[in-house]
Amino acid sequence: MFARLQPYLTTAILAFLIFYFAFHALTGDRGLLTSSQRNATLQVRQQELKRIRAERMDLEARARLLRDGSLSADLLEERARVLLGFGDPRDYVIRKKP
Repeated sequence: MFARLQPYLTTAILAFLIFYFAFHALTGDRGLLTSSQRNATLQVRQQELKRIRAERMDLEARARLLRDGSLSADLLEERARVLLGFGDPRDYVIRKKP
């Protein structure tokens, strides 16, 4: 019986391998059907990168204003009030939870 199926065995193995690789090419982690999910993840990450870059630019500008060469009195006063918890008696202070 095995001798009768032997010519078809190599064809069956090759067909199985083709099916296996085709299945994983479509549905695998980097398959063709998951490209929309990758694109959505890429869009989210690009937006996050844009937000982080804007935040970094803001922090760099604030740090530049706190250096000795270009000290901003307003920014210094703001940071001192935040860190020390002091305020002018004429100021209205609204506290919120972080």
